[in-house]
Amino acid sequence: MHFLQLLFRASSAALLLVLCLQLGTNKAQENTGRKVIKMEVQMPRRANPSEEITVKMNVKTELRECVVITSYLRSNITIEGPFNYRFTACLCVNAPRNFYWDFHINETAKIVAVAQVTAQLGICPNNEAVVPLEPKYVYTIGTITVG
Repeated sequence: MHFLQLLFRASSAALLLVLCLQLGTNKAQENTGRKVIKMEVQMPRRANPSEEITVKMNVKTELRECVVITSYLRSNITIEGPFNYRFTACLCVNAPRNFYWDFHINETAKIVAVAQVTAQLGICPNNEAVVPLEPKYVYTIGTITVG
């Protein structure tokens, strides 16, 4: 009973401080720090005119659930052929994916490699995949100098 009397005598500032600390603790416990998509891209920095080059993308997830991703390349110049291929795959924590693009390049280009979460059926086994709220995509930009 003595404890309850002390509780009712506590100042409003002390009660507000306890409430804020409790809310801050709950927020910290919710933040898992897991990344939806982690991406590494390997592309040459230099190439000769009409040389065939390879761009490799390695994609991983830290989520416990699988996600469906689409991977593709974009450029500031028009590049024909396999450069425009889009790959859609199931990405799970224990199964990172590698994607390759082999194409010819004739002039210096900025290349953007993108991995994007999509909601598509028939990609993951039993259609068991999540679509996280954010982030939906990651990208990296590189320049290939021709000459």
